[in-house]
Order: sequence, then structure tokens, then C-alpha cells
Amino acid sequence: MNARVILLALCVAALAPGLAGCAPAAPRQLRMEADPAREMLAFPRAPEVPRYRHEGTLIGEVNYRAPGENGRPGWQRALAWVAGLGEGGPPPDELLRPTAGAADGCGRVVVADPGRAGVFAFPREGNLEVFEFARGNRRFASPAGIACGEGGSIFVSDSALKVVVELDAEGRPRRRIGEGELDRPTGLAYDRERGELYVTDTAAHAIKVFDRDGRLARRFGGRGEAPGEFNFPTHLWLRAGELYVADTMNGRVQVFRRGETAPRLVVGSRGLFVGQMVRPKGVATDSSGNIYVVESYYDHLLVYDREGRFLLPIGGLGNDAGKFYLPAGLWIDERDRVYVADMFNGRVVILQFLGGEADGAP
Repeated sequence: MNARVILLALCVAALAPGLAGCAPAAPRQLRMEADPAREMLAFPRAPEVPRYRHEGTLIGEVNYRAPGENGRPGWQRALAWVAGLGEGGPPPDELLRPTAGAADGCGRVVVADPGRAGVFAFPREGNLEVFEFARGNRRFASPAGIACGEGGSIFVSDSALKVVVELDAEGRPRRRIGEGELDRPTGLAYDRERGELYVTDTAAHAIKVFDRDGRLARRFGGRGEAPGEFNFPTHLWLRAGELYVADTMNGRVQVFRRGETAPRLVVGSRGLFVGQMVRPKGVATDSSGNIYVVESYYDHLLVYDREGRFLLPIGGLGNDAGKFYLPAGLWIDERDRVYVADMFNGRVVILQFLGGEADGAP
């Protein structure tokens, strides 16, 4: 018998009694400042009045490690070596290409990652979880959008499977919505007051709305450049009865009152100057009504007031703290923390809105 196998058996035998009697580990705390490149940054820079503070990043398992901790316990690394798995063993779960996320209503931060073909769940206490299955043993193929439902459930759009999957609070597939109705589902927004799920069908240039039972209730849009028309729309945001649609290939964001198909406001215009848009994607609003748009092509987070007047840019190309590389999704929680899915940097960047009237921002 191979000597390493014999040694492995002896190690397991020796460790098993101790492992069986071990008490559960204390819950781990989510550490948003896990990025070693984190700096104390504020935006805009001095001498302007700061409106945002860089809070840190979400990356993966590293967000639950104490300072100086090197991942798995020593006994796990020893068993991995004995079993021939190498010193490092399997790589830790980390974001690869995050595209969208949500926080309010899920009881944690959840992130869709098509690069990992799964959904990352970052609880405040506990451990990182990755949900990979869309139905039974069928895995997600390209999770693109995400929204929090009721009772901790999570809606996930999969653009390749052409369906929206609802996961329960434990990450188990509960049902599929939109089968046969969707061509390329991407952005999601859930209206808790009415129990309606808004889905961007990017390939159909339309927004489709499903009722609480998962039936298609209505749709609006169509390809074009006129108000109320879309050209490959992507991300959605719903707040205070208003739906924000990233009309990506038209270089703008359209804002609709609940139930209306004509926009009350159009934010941005196509152009190359800072404040204009080329590939807008993520969109969200804060408690003061400021409107945030991810300008993916030029790696910026753009901030506008509630009437769509441009206020300031944050970011630019790079991987340092406060920089982005082809960012995608955007969402804001109840504490006015702004989350940006920094897609090609494989992380979620977190900014804290420091308050102040929108018209007073530089």
C-alpha cells in the first residue's frame, strides 16, 4: 500500500476523535475592508466637500478571515498534503466576473457572477455561500441579474438559460419564471407592494412584468430611440414607485412611474464628455434622490441629481482603490452604501454616501 495513503489513514484516525468532539466554530464576521489595496479615500477630493467615502471591497472567502489568517486550518492543509492535493489545495471561492447584486430584502449581500456561474451570498455573520444550481442538478449557465424577493428569496436571471430562477432563503431552486417568454433576460427589479417582477429582455428590447404567480402580466418598450423605446436595455432599479432602465445602446437612462410606459425623465445622452454615456449599465438611487449610473465603457460611476443634472464622476480605469475596470452592476442598501460590481477587477467596490442635499453636491 502506498505510504502516503497509510499516513493519511493514520492521520484521519488520530484526528477523528478530536474533530467529532469539536464545538462549532464561532460565527465569522463579514469584513468589507479585506482588500489590501484599500485606502482612506473620499470623493470628490479636497478641497471640495467630500460626499463619498471608500469603505472597502467584497472579494470572497477572504472577507471572512481575521487579519493574518491564511485560509484553512493547519490540520486541513496537512490532510491535503498527505492526500496529494498540494500545499494550497483547492483555490478559495472568489468573485471572477461579478455583474449585478442586491442587498435590501435578502438579509445579506448577494452577487451574480457569470464567470463563476453562480450566486455569491455574503451574510453579515457566518460564512460565504455560493449557489450554483438553477434546477435539480442543472447549474446556472450565465447568471446576469439579481433581485431580492419575499422571505429572503432571491430572483436570478440567467441570460443563457432564458429564464428567471427563484431561490429560497437557503439558495435552493424554488421555481422558474418566464420559460418560453424570455429571449435574453438580464436586469431584475422586484416590486414588493404589488408582488411584481420586472425583467429586462435585452434581445427583445423590452421590459416584461410577471405577477406574483409568475405569469406574464404586461410588457412595454420595443426597439427604437424615441422616449419609451429601447436599444438593448440591461440593468434595472426600482424605488419609490419609479423604475429606472439602463437603455444601454441608446446611451441613456429612462425613468418610468409605476404602470406608465412614457418616461417622466431621461438621464444622460450619448457622447464622449464626462457626464455623457456610451455604455450605461448599472443604475440606482440613494435616499436623497441622487441617481447613479455605471458608465462601463469609460470605467466611471456617474452621479446625477434627482432631475438628471450631472454632479460628479467617480473612478476611472485601474485596479487601485476607487478605480474600476469595465464595471457593470450597481445597487444601494438602506444605509446608503453604494455597491459597484467592478467586473474585470473581480470585486465589488463599496462607497458610503455621506449625505447632503443633491443640489449642494459639487
